[in-house]
This record gives sequence, structure tokens and C-alpha cells, in this order.
Amino acid sequence: MTFDLFADNATNTLPTGVKLPSLADYACQEIVFNQSKGYKITIPQGELLYFPEFFSQKIANRALDFLLANRAGHTQPEELSANTPWTNIPWQQDEINMYGKKIPLPRLSSWHGDSDHPYTYSGITLQSLPWNAALDYLRDQLEALTHTRFNSVLLNLYRDGQDHISWHTDDEPELGKNPIIASINFGESRRFLLRRHEKERQAQEKLEVLLGHGSLLIMQGETQHYWQHSVPKQAKVLKPRINLTFRCIYPRAS
Repeated sequence: MTFDLFADNATNTLPTGVKLPSLADYACQEIVFNQSKGYKITIPQGELLYFPEFFSQKIANRALDFLLANRAGHTQPEELSANTPWTNIPWQQDEINMYGKKIPLPRLSSWHGDSDHPYTYSGITLQSLPWNAALDYLRDQLEALTHTRFNSVLLNLYRDGQDHISWHTDDEPELGKNPIIASINFGESRRFLLRRHEKERQAQEKLEVLLGHGSLLIMQGETQHYWQHSVPKQAKVLKPRINLTFRCIYPRAS
């Protein structure tokens, strides 16, 4: 069956939460792309592009349904796990070694991309799964904006507000010198925090963006060298959120 993000049976069930970042100390320029209003935010040694509603509600709803589809019809956070009979995305729960123990990550993930581009982070090496029609469609939309053909995407499924990701930077050698990371979000709105890297932090410089259903955040320039980011726990969030971070992976220098 051909996947069609523009199918007429899309429903409007999830409101988009829009919260502009605190811009007291940062330059912010309004930009428009294909009738989507966004913001170019210049931060010290970095740059962000933020589109609160890059994708229409219709497309965002269809994308969320496709990414969460499973043969059991499970939709509740407690039903979603690596054992769920997934239809389109083979979600799995990776583990990291910590103090001699294997600790499951507090989210489900899936790595897709060109077959010769594995990705290693936090001691985990992910082999690329094939692109599908939905991921290719989303990649095409990003290419039109960024003029970059991303060759890989990491998908994270935050089942509810207990799933999270700690402070980190996307600065693995495979990403190149100044990587561009394009982050698409579907489902429940979640807080996205940025702070200056500890070695560069002279004060508690912090930036918060609410990433809602259909939003897009692009981190580019030197952002990954000087800023960390996280998605903290939010106890009041009771439904899933999917984040797709598109990136370019390059062969490691021998």
C-alpha cells in the first residue's frame, strides 16, 4: 500500500502548543518558508531555526499514525514497548553500560539511513535500517528548506512524560565539523532545553523551546560544540511524542 500523508481521512485531534523561546539576550528574526512562519535565533556560537508549525495538522496527524502503527492497535504508553508488534517502525529499547550494569534507555529508538552509515553514541552502535515512504517524504521537505540531503535519521519515541533524554551534544566524529541537526516532532508537546556547555558557561545561559505537534527545530553552525540539549521529564505529559533528528553521517577518517 502506498503511504499518503495527504489522505483525506486525517483527523485533527492533537493541539499544537507554541511557546516562543526566551529571547531577552538573543537576536531573533522572523522567517517564512512555504507559508510556514519561523524564527532564526542567533545564539552565542550557534544558530537555531524554529518553526512551531512546519507541518500542517493533517500531515502531522497522518505521520504520527504511521509511526505508531502496530498490529495490536496499542496506543497507550504502557502498551508501547520493543515487544509491540510494530508495523512501520521497528522500535527498540537500547541499553547502555553503566557501572558494570546494562541500563535500558528511557525511550524507544529506531535508526534509519543509507546502508553504509552506522552510528555510534554512548557506546551503542546502530546499523541503518532502510528508509520508508514516510521518512523519505519528511527528508524531502527538509531538503527543500536546508538544501541538505540528510543520509540518516534517529527516531526517538517518548511514550509519556517519564521518558526523557539527558544533557548531551551531537558531536560524534561521524557528524562532521559543524553538523546540522534537523529535529521534527509529532505528538505531545515537550520542553526542549539548551544550555551552554560547561567549559564555555560563564553564567546559567539557558534557552527553552516547546516542541509541539508538527514543529521543526534546526541546530546549525557551531551549536553542537558550545551548547548541550535535553528533553527533561514532565510528569503531566501522559501521551506519546515522536522526535526525528535528521543528520548527515560521514565515514570516519582512517
